[in-house]
Amino acid sequence: MANAKIKWLSHAGFQITAESGRVIIIDPWFEGNPLAPCSANDIAKADLVLVTHDHFDHAGNAAEIVKKTGATLIANVETANRLKEEAGVAAENIVYYGFGMNIGGTAEVNGISVTMTQAFHSSGTGAPCGYIIKLENGFTIYHAGDTSIFRSMKTWGELYPLDLALLPVGGVFTMDPHQAVRAVKLLGAKKVIPMHYKTFPILLQDASVFTEQVKKEVPEVEVIVLEPGQECSI
Repeated sequence: MANAKIKWLSHAGFQITAESGRVIIIDPWFEGNPLAPCSANDIAKADLVLVTHDHFDHAGNAAEIVKKTGATLIANVETANRLKEEAGVAAENIVYYGFGMNIGGTAEVNGISVTMTQAFHSSGTGAPCGYIIKLENGFTIYHAGDTSIFRSMKTWGELYPLDLALLPVGGVFTMDPHQAVRAVKLLGAKKVIPMHYKTFPILLQDASVFTEQVKKEVPEVEVIVLEPGQECSI
């Protein structure tokens, strides 16, 4: 059986392919994304689509991909409702009978567990969030969403021991590298991939400061820096 893989779709977008072949898409935004490595049309398969919050650069192509692939959408209640009412996502394609879920909730879909966590940010609808994703083989991934650092990251890491954390480092709208390094310490993940940088000129343009600080302060944690469209085994 092939190893699970993760591909950075740029910004906060990722494609996770489990050992089973099931595909999880997080925060898909291609149209208008200057770093997009592909288009939404190139996403041929998706079993789950996760949306962290209702900003254009996170929810952008979620409805399109769900409708095309028949994937299950996971989002907070209000965002799920907007995508249902305004973007035509069918209720049967939204977790929990078309309602969506909220922070603290967990959905089990075909052996994959998704727990919604808080994130400190803003959103057009509902509350912003992050996700803890446990694949069928137990490998556990945390996608922080757009957020600042918060102390209960430590609690989430204790409740759900993390193999990989996906953390924003770009500043302005999210954590900067200094805060993100402290988040790495709180979470206790074995590996980390930086995200949400270099998409816009206002953001941090590379992850080198973050990478160097992690190597210095948390050397036991492996930092994986991907280019948009690059995939690696996890």
